[in-house]
Amino acid sequence: MENTFERSLEELETIVNRLESGDLPLEESLELFKRGVKLSRKCRERLANAERRIEVLTKDADGALTTEEFEPDDLRG
Repeated sequence: MENTFERSLEELETIVNRLESGDLPLEESLELFKRGVKLSRKCRERLANAERRIEVLTKDADGALTTEEFEPDDLRG
């Protein structure tokens, strides 16, 4: 089963909750932390890839739909 972004994020949230509980042995905490770091990196990578692929539909002067590359700075405006 493919590990989707959403599944990775859910697993990361579970790991964070378990680590925050403070009831785990040190070795288990370290393993969970290591897994969490991997998941965090994967999630960031997937978000960066998605951001590069996003296209924004816009209408030109004639009303025809065109596409242009999404620029993250457009959202900060």
